[in-house]
Amino acid sequence: MDPFWLHSPASQYEAHNRRMLPPIPAGWKSALSSAVAQPTFAKLQAFLDEEQKKKHVVFPPEPEVYTALELAPLDDVKVLILGQDPYHDVGQAHGLSFSVRETIEPPPSLVNIFRELKNDLGATIPNNGFLAPWAKQGVLMLNAVLTVRAHTPNSHKARGWEPFTDAIIKAVNALPDRVVFVLWGAFAQKKKDLIDTTKHVIVTGAHPSPLSASGGFFGTRPFSKVNQALQEKHRGTIDWQIPNL
Repeated sequence: MDPFWLHSPASQYEAHNRRMLPPIPAGWKSALSSAVAQPTFAKLQAFLDEEQKKKHVVFPPEPEVYTALELAPLDDVKVLILGQDPYHDVGQAHGLSFSVRETIEPPPSLVNIFRELKNDLGATIPNNGFLAPWAKQGVLMLNAVLTVRAHTPNSHKARGWEPFTDAIIKAVNALPDRVVFVLWGAFAQKKKDLIDTTKHVIVTGAHPSPLSASGGFFGTRPFSKVNQALQEKHRGTIDWQIPNL
């Protein structure tokens, strides 16, 4: 097993031929070409190279870094839910903000999201925290930072991901049809300036973390607000019910 990126073939990281990140998914490649060409992205790749040299384990696995982009191509995006950085414990992160793999117990923030979803729309709390069904409906589940060192939250902050994910937000903002941006917590709400509110809608609230959920997350009804904003522009609705496994 590769000690750097779990489940990634070590041969991908041979000297002089390292590819520290997978290719940009086809549905985003054109929109992000300029961001990938920036010096900050080269610095990010150099930082990830250094993480490998130091034998640090990084999550999510390399093939899943861009899962959010793969499951929600740019032209299909209706909703953007912004997180901060991936879960940092073994087996949790798989490239979607707030989501965990099918067999992993939902973390406290996700438990609170499901609790609010039940109170908002009467949804049944599922037996798993795998949120890919949302992503496949055009919900871009983006983290501002797309990788993290194992057991070390925010360890890849300010290493070059933020300009890249800001470019993703800007690309979504440039879409002609209404998109609903879900910004939970002070960190996510700092991105408001990237969003044209004459065209799009922002739904805000406290972060669903147990540290803040009682102070402005519970009772905000974000899921019904998203659906209402989409319906107003004839964009359908999101089926927020996550199926049991």
